[in-house]
Amino acid sequence: MAVEVRHLRALLSVLEEGTFTDAAIALGTTQASVSRLVAALERELGVHVLQRTPRGAVATAAGGRIAVHAHRVLQEVDAITRLARDDGGLEGEVRVGYAWAALGRHTTVLQERWRQRHPGSTLVFTQTSTGTAGLQEGLVDVAVTRRRLDGRRFATALLGTESRWAAVGSAHPLARRRRVRLHDFHGAVIGSDARTGTTTRDLWPPGTVPAATRDTRGVDEWLTLIAAGQAVGITTEATTWQHQRPGVVYRPVVDADPVPVWLGWWRDAGPAWAPALAELAGELYAGEG
Repeated sequence: MAVEVRHLRALLSVLEEGTFTDAAIALGTTQASVSRLVAALERELGVHVLQRTPRGAVATAAGGRIAVHAHRVLQEVDAITRLARDDGGLEGEVRVGYAWAALGRHTTVLQERWRQRHPGSTLVFTQTSTGTAGLQEGLVDVAVTRRRLDGRRFATALLGTESRWAAVGSAHPLARRRRVRLHDFHGAVIGSDARTGTTTRDLWPPGTVPAATRDTRGVDEWLTLIAAGQAVGITTEATTWQHQRPGVVYRPVVDADPVPVWLGWWRDAGPAWAPALAELAGELYAGEG
């Protein structure tokens, strides 16, 4: 047998209530059950934790030291329980990672609707330029990605799709177009992020591939490169909403396949509320509500 949470709760309840009888009332059990739990704790630890007196029970020297740690353990257990609660019990911040542009025009709408459905809970979007948008690194609870995550480790839900847009410098010839096509990039230098981006040379049909690809690290570096006329880019619609930059204009790419948008979380230890968040975000992408 190992020390269990119920053993620690019994010890602390006796110390707080003063007697085994009152502890049993507080825990909603019997005096005999509390006595057995305390006795089991003492056997496991090999020390006496309580001293019975005519007026009740008090901690031994060892029991007092153990009680200090027991308080901390139970506080952490209670915090874990609160985090794992689903509808009606979800509180605090929900950290949503993204690498590039969150959910574009749906971002603030999703935050507001989540708050309405889960009072006391707040969606906080966190930008992390990694392949899992901070999920693997333990920085976020769930992550928005435009590349599907490894299905062996992560559960994913498809939220919807986004159209592709070109990003070009305001002095670039394509900036004068209302819309562009993939063949318009033939011979150009394409700025992309190999870790998190969705633009690769495979996007272009044979014979229309750009002249070169220039790797960037994150959206800010990408935009700076484009504004300087050193590259052009192709991104998703969300970027056009979230990352306006002087010197950069966006134009729709009419013949490019749309980009899927995923919500991902750890398969074995993911939050119970993740599917509900995915459903709500999916409604926005579908134009419902």
